Parts: sequence; C-alpha cells; structure tokens
Amino acid sequence: MKQFLKYVLATIVGVIIVGLIMAFFSVMTLVGMASMSSSGGSVSDNSVLVLKLEGAIQERAEANPFAKLFGSSFDEQGLDKILTAIKHAETEDKVKGIYIEAGTLEGAEPATLQAIRDQLEAFKKSGKFIVSYGDTYSQGAYYLSSVADSVIINPQGMIEWSGLGSEVMYYKDLLDKIGVKMQVFKVGTYKSAVEPYILSEMSEANREQITTYLGEVWKEMLDDVSKSRKISNDALNAYADSMIMLNDPSVYKKYKLVDKYAYSDEVPQIIANMMKVDSKKDYNTVDVNTLATIVNSEPKGTSGNIVAVYYAYGEIVEAPSTTSFSQEHSIIGKEAIKDLERLANDDDIKAVVLRVNSPGGSAYASEQIWHQVMNIKSKKPIIVSMGGLAASGGYYISCAADWIVAEPTTLTGSIGIFGMITDASELINNKLGVHLHNVGTNLHSDFGTMSRPFNASESALMQNYVNRGYELFTKRCADGRKMKQDDIKKIAEGRVWTGVHAKQLGLVDQLGSLDDAISVAKKKAKIDECTIVNYPGESSMFENLMNEVGGDSYADAKLKEALGDYYGIFTSAKDINRKTGIQASLPYYIMFNL
Repeated sequence: MKQFLKYVLATIVGVIIVGLIMAFFSVMTLVGMASMSSSGGSVSDNSVLVLKLEGAIQERAEANPFAKLFGSSFDEQGLDKILTAIKHAETEDKVKGIYIEAGTLEGAEPATLQAIRDQLEAFKKSGKFIVSYGDTYSQGAYYLSSVADSVIINPQGMIEWSGLGSEVMYYKDLLDKIGVKMQVFKVGTYKSAVEPYILSEMSEANREQITTYLGEVWKEMLDDVSKSRKISNDALNAYADSMIMLNDPSVYKKYKLVDKYAYSDEVPQIIANMMKVDSKKDYNTVDVNTLATIVNSEPKGTSGNIVAVYYAYGEIVEAPSTTSFSQEHSIIGKEAIKDLERLANDDDIKAVVLRVNSPGGSAYASEQIWHQVMNIKSKKPIIVSMGGLAASGGYYISCAADWIVAEPTTLTGSIGIFGMITDASELINNKLGVHLHNVGTNLHSDFGTMSRPFNASESALMQNYVNRGYELFTKRCADGRKMKQDDIKKIAEGRVWTGVHAKQLGLVDQLGSLDDAISVAKKKAKIDECTIVNYPGESSMFENLMNEVGGDSYADAKLKEALGDYYGIFTSAKDINRKTGIQASLPYYIMFNL
C-alpha cells in the first residue's frame, strides 16, 4: 500500500511540474505576442540600433527566453540576425544610427567578424552614424568598432591589440603516463589533426601552415583598421609589439586608436548629441534580435521564385550523439541528406545557396552530403557561401557546387583524411591489471579492440583504407573544380588556406559575402525577383524549452562561461573517441586570440 501511495504521489507531483512548465510557456508566449502587438511590429521613431559585442557569435543562434530562468548568463548571437538587422537599419528611416557596445567576444572567427564589419561599412554609406563605446575592447571587438565614426573608451579602459596567435594543446605525454597510445593512419603532410595525440610539440609543417594563414588573416585586419582609423599598418604592428594594451590609456587618443574618453553614464548624452536631440529621453533603442524578427516577419515577395539558403554549420557527424556533453550545433548527415533532397525536389526553389561553416568531421557523412549536392546540381544551381571555416569535410561538401564564394579570411582547404584507433593495452593489462582474452572465428575478429595494438597486417589494411578515402576525396575535388587530380594533390596534403589564397589556387571562385552568393544564385537561375527562405526552420520556443530542461544546456553554458576560448579544446579532446571511421576534419580546434 505504501509503495502504491508513493507512486501515486510521484505521478501527481510530475503532473503538477509539467503543468507549471506548460503554464509558464503559455504565459511567455502571450507576453511575446503582446509585445509584438504593442510595438505594432515596427521600429519607433528616432531609434538607434544597439549591437552588443559579447558572448559567442554563431552562424545562427535562436533566442532562448528561458536561459536566464535556468541560470545561464552566457550569450550567443546569430550572425544571420546581426547582418539582417544592420542591413535593414541602413534603409529604415526610423533608425538614425548604430551604437556598438563593446564587450568580450569569445571564440569569434575572423571571417565572422569580417562579415559584420563589411556590413557596417555598407551601413555607413547611408550617411547614418556609428558610435562605439567600451570599458575595455577585446581585439575582435576593437576590429569591429574601428569602423565607427566615433570610438569612445573609458578613461581607465584598455584596448587589447597584440596580433594573432593560435595555441595547440598536446596530449601525448599525458597519454604515455596513463598507458594509452593512439594508432594513427593519415594522408597529407599538413594533416595535423592527429598531432596532439602522437607528438609533444608542433611539427614544422604545421607551424608553417599556421604561420602562413595567421599572417594573411592579420594583414586583412590591419588593412581594414588602417583604412578606417587612418593609421599605417607599420604603426598598428608597432602598437601590437609594444603591448599597447598595458600602456597608459591616455596614449590611445594620441595614437588615433580612439576619438574620445568618457564614462559609461556619459555615453547616452553623446548619442543624443549625434542624434541632434536634447537627451536620451528623446531617442529610442532597438536590439538586433527585435529588428531582425521584425524584418523576418514582413511579407515576402510574390514572384513565386524561392532561393533557399541552407545553413550547414558545425562538425559533420553521421548521427546525433546521445552521450556527448557538448550542445554545440552539428551537421547531422542523416538529417542534412533528407533536407537537401527536399530542396532538390521542390520546384518552387529555383536555386540553393549552401552556407557552410564547418571544420569537417565524418568522411562517410561528408560523402553522403556531397551526393545530395550533386543531386541538387543536376536540377538547379547550387552555390556555396563559406563562413569562418569550410575545411576538410567542410570543403568536401562544397567542392561540387556550381560556384564557391568565400570570405577573404575564411579558412578552407585541408584536403586530407585520417583514422585514429586507441590502443589502451598498456593501461588495461599492466597499470590496471585487467586481462582480456578474445575468442573469434576469423583472423581479424577482434579488429579494433583497445586491449592490443594493431599487428603489421592490420596496420597495412587500415592505411590502405585511408589511402582509398584520400583518393576519393581528391577526385571529388578535382571533378568539382574541373582540375586534374594531380594538381589538386599538390595543394591538398591536408593544408589549410585562407579564402584569399584559396582563390589564387582555384579552390574557390569569388571572394565575398552570403549576399554575393545569393546574387550569383539568382543570376545562374536566371531570375530577377525571388524570396529568400532560410533552411532548416528555426526551433519553436517550446522545443527550446524542452531542450533546456531535458538536456545539458545549463551545464554546457556554464562550461562556456568558465572556459571561454578553451571550451572548444575541451570538447574536441573529450569527443575524440566518438569519431568512428575515417575523418575529414580540420587539424585540432583552431583558437584565435580575438
């Protein structure tokens, strides 16, 4: 009887909790609807668009009103919404300018920042103002803010300006101590994804490629800041070499890095002066998400022509992980295949733009997605727009497109593959004293067991398997780029290139933005008017709530807050064992000090 009452009570409590959650969800939905209704779905007169540079910027980030409720203060912004808001603000008469509130950007990719900066440059052509303020400016935040008409800093503030660096963490000595070895099979001198597990320091080939692409990205940043602030590249390099971030803030204006000093409470009046009104009471503000939502809810074109923009970002995996702690977005092969097939078969869709921001991943899933790109190509134009990363598997899924557009600072290429199998025999047999004995029907029945290393025959079989994968990868690239396979191999070898370098090598066709890729798609589809539709569709508020309650989002967000830029290294190292089969993946997690 007691057990019965216990179960009944537990059921009642569960029903109450679910009811409360549903009630809360309903209230939030009504509040959101009321908010939209009260604003009339429009921007108020005399508005300033506020662009907050804090947290992480992803290709797409869905607003989650429940994040604060569950204790997460980590902010994620969507590049798509930022660009949409800035672009609309350019033509919206009620928006008079943009206020950039500088903060700390974490894990920002150079190409992502460059895309935002280019959109801000386009906004300035409207004649409207841009003003920025920061108590401190991270290097990435300053790179963006330098486009402003007026750059303001706290009198005791700091500008981080020290050049670009990339740090690689090596685990071999740690693995040796615990009795674990990684059995590596790869193709490509520069395919250094496996280096952290088999070396204690950086190889010369890897140092060469990192030095090259860091230098090219840094030059792009120097050129942009130099043009806006009218400071020579030599002077900007000198400031970086002198660690100007540790100098007295009074030199910032002298060196033309900023225009004025002010405390945060003085900024609203500065904005009011630029608006030519008396005080902050006489102007309104609108945030990125609100403005982007208004734009996205406006009626679309009536031509009947659709250009689909399909967002493929994150690591390429065959299926969603049920054990991985990280909640980072992934390109799930099985889902992407179905989505792309639907786009291919939809006659209203006249062209597809595949927006790729991926370090690669599963070679098998990349091949399946490549097949669907070819399927679309046989029916309608497909154009690739590369974001921050489109490397290894990210390039694999891009190479067959009719046209490839990359940002100058996109990191792409890395045409190479690897396989990595754990040998934990020393740990299991000697350190733990556990002994495993296998019984099988055939010569290789226990192939891949961690309790013993590969023998010579198995190693040869595995290397041949990887070699075949590399041959297929380079053939896909050669066919897609209309180049000889031997010529592709000369620039492959797993080497990472910037967009600028990739264009010179023939790996991409054009340097430009997502809008440029859409323009190419319209031209190739021979249409003038169209509706741009983004795929896949965004998750509903209810789905976001369920993910927040049932998943690891809370703990994941806390880890992001605690680890900052090192979060990517943590998840990359943690998930290595779930990388089954051969991998077409970037060499480790690339971290910029932006």
